[in-house]
Amino acid sequence: MTTSDETKTWLITGASSGLGLALAEAALEAGEHVVGTARRADRFDALKAAFGDRIVPIEHDVRDTAGAAAVVARAVDAFGRIDVLVNNAGAGQVGAAEEVTDAALRDMLDQHLFGPAAYVRDVLPHLRAQRSGAIVQMSSQGGRMSFPGVGSYSAGKFALEGWSEALAGEVAPFGIRVLIVEPSRFRTAFNAAGVLSTAEPHPGYDDVIGAIRANMADVDGAQEGDPARAARVIRDVLARPDAPMRLPLGAEAVRNLTRAYERSLADVVGWAPVSESADFPGLPPAVRAF
Repeated sequence: MTTSDETKTWLITGASSGLGLALAEAALEAGEHVVGTARRADRFDALKAAFGDRIVPIEHDVRDTAGAAAVVARAVDAFGRIDVLVNNAGAGQVGAAEEVTDAALRDMLDQHLFGPAAYVRDVLPHLRAQRSGAIVQMSSQGGRMSFPGVGSYSAGKFALEGWSEALAGEVAPFGIRVLIVEPSRFRTAFNAAGVLSTAEPHPGYDDVIGAIRANMADVDGAQEGDPARAARVIRDVLARPDAPMRLPLGAEAVRNLTRAYERSLADVVGWAPVSESADFPGLPPAVRAF
């Protein structure tokens, strides 16, 4: 099955739940095509029943980086093109640095950096040939700021954002856009028991992150963010020629990131004389290609 250039095809990882599902539903309701991945393909049964051949469900774990190429090939085979890649698959993790094992930390990087990177590498040849398209990297407000108990999760999202910022400059000459989305709390299963991973607690950190652990669990079902509204915002921003590279999503993300940026800028400005004193004196400013 192929499609006309006017009908967009979305490839969305983790499309069976949360913001990925909201984006898939918005695209399908707009008459577009979706190739969605999830760890269990039967989670797409309702979408398949409602939208038929306009959705292609694929069982794939984003941590299987070698399998991304086959997903991309199937998407192109089904609809003839890919217009938007959404790297959405992932999960949260709570634990102090001393509590999180190497394996658990690597799992965050596998889900939030290496998995998305594999999809980008496999999609880019198609987008470059089209000289158009968009890559949506679902990060988090925790990809620009962090706090005790979420360091392993933020490690993956910080890495994704740095990698994606460079990517944006590399692909812009080909007409490809990168949008890094930084949500706050949205009413998805992210905080649900069995979804949010929690490291084995060390009693020495109870007073440091005990309240954070409880809050992360207690907020499930009470998050202020609306996934359907979020999907509409993302679609609207992608359609705008003046779209930013980073999009905080939700009022809490705007508040928290504003404070984080202001604090960081104050540190740079306040400590500038000390920082600048580390250079050889009298040399002209460095010249770079960016």
